[in-house]
Amino acid sequence: MKTMKWLLRREFWEHKGSMYIAPVVVASLMLATMVGSLIFGKTVRVFNMEVNGQHVAINGLPPEMQAKLAQIATSGYLFVSAPLFLMLAVVVFWYCLGALYDERRDRSILFWKSLPVSDEMSVLSKVLTAAVVSPAITGAVAIVLSLVFLFAACTVLTFHGVNLFSQVIASPNLYLAPLALFSLLPVYIVWALPTIGWLMLVSSWARSKVFLWAVGAPIVALLIVRWVSFLIYGIQLDGGPLFQVVREIVVHGLAGVMPGIWFKYHVISPEALMLPEHAGLNVPVLISQSWASLASAEAWIGVAAGVAMLYAAVRIRRWRDEG
Repeated sequence: MKTMKWLLRREFWEHKGSMYIAPVVVASLMLATMVGSLIFGKTVRVFNMEVNGQHVAINGLPPEMQAKLAQIATSGYLFVSAPLFLMLAVVVFWYCLGALYDERRDRSILFWKSLPVSDEMSVLSKVLTAAVVSPAITGAVAIVLSLVFLFAACTVLTFHGVNLFSQVIASPNLYLAPLALFSLLPVYIVWALPTIGWLMLVSSWARSKVFLWAVGAPIVALLIVRWVSFLIYGIQLDGGPLFQVVREIVVHGLAGVMPGIWFKYHVISPEALMLPEHAGLNVPVLISQSWASLASAEAWIGVAAGVAMLYAAVRIRRWRDEG
């Protein structure tokens, strides 16, 4: 455990810029933009909303509408930070792509091999960094960003005669939303594992141009299969069954680090995610349906493939140490 702790610290400090500083900078810019928009809206007095087909000034909202507004805000305030999770997918993708290649390129692998640290531990520390550490950091930054913006919005609304602080603070959703977000981390790990495995496999053996190998090779294979399907099945809009299978493998293999990718395989209607009368997001349904996606065969086939590719990456790292 002590060795793994130091390996994780090593990965964090070597990639602190992309995993910690970049999300904080982006979150700060987002917060400044959103708060600036709120202040501008207060200055020009454009705050209004539609009720029963009519535009009503925000300071003219009845108490029941204020309660509904508070419920909507507390159930979905984390969606303000959605761009951070898109950024997370990019950060994890590039981290995995260079995780084993960079240490061979700068020959630092010779130093790490001189230490009493096994290849399995080294690769596992990189997997944990990509699948657990980086998402956890992004999630924490996203929660802080969303909370600050939520209370900034409530502060601005008080200048328009609408005080939502008491209802927002008393809402259970305000405190359950961060827990719900982190409860999705195991789901994210399962769906991200095949992409992490593929990228680290390429990173372990590619001598150069790792991005072209990691992305270009699957796309070329997909085009070849498309051509073969055309020769076998003729012109078909869906490309034929063979093309569909390979396409799903490529999509899952390259886009697995995208948060929410599991909804591609476990479709849920938007209506099911909304509370009655559109009074906010139904967070329990979102969580339950996300976990239900783990019952699909695609999830565990991907896990098996990811583990196999990581095992291959460990074996390759044992002998591939050239610059």
